[in-house]
Amino acid sequence: MNIPEYIIRDATPDEYPQIGRLMTQVYSQLEGFPNQDEQPEYYKLLANIGGLPQKPKARLFIAISKNKHIAGAVVYFGNMAYYGSGGAATKEKNAAGFRLLAVDPTTRGKGIGKLLTNHCILMATKEKQDQIIIHSTKAMEIAWKMYEKIGFKRSADLDFTQNDLRVYGFRLKIR
Repeated sequence: MNIPEYIIRDATPDEYPQIGRLMTQVYSQLEGFPNQDEQPEYYKLLANIGGLPQKPKARLFIAISKNKHIAGAVVYFGNMAYYGSGGAATKEKNAAGFRLLAVDPTTRGKGIGKLLTNHCILMATKEKQDQIIIHSTKAMEIAWKMYEKIGFKRSADLDFTQNDLRVYGFRLKIR
């Protein structure tokens, strides 16, 4: 689906606080997802999302409209050593990943998540990565369908548990 009213680009530092608020809002509203009291470090990461693009080969992409409305964001990692998950994902070679995909609730259903996902796949392809890795939880199961339609496959070898929260790995072979 082509969404001409939104473009994908790197976020600028002045947009980081707004993106952090969006991330915190989206994740705190997921039914079945831990709240801020249960996972304070995770929510601190979300609020301070602007720190992640400082890591090598990491980028914070946003979907933004012509009227400057940020409809969604995602963090792309061109080097899995900086991906920051538990489990085996950070040891994967010739792989990219993305985390912390969030879509503004007012723009859900417009294909923003797919647009951001496809942009990350394009980046990994341009970098000649062999695969792209992502993680999700049961609270985000609605997104699983989108990922699977794009071609991601469940990869139990990437699963891990974080503070009693089961996290599920997916991978998309690019080459």
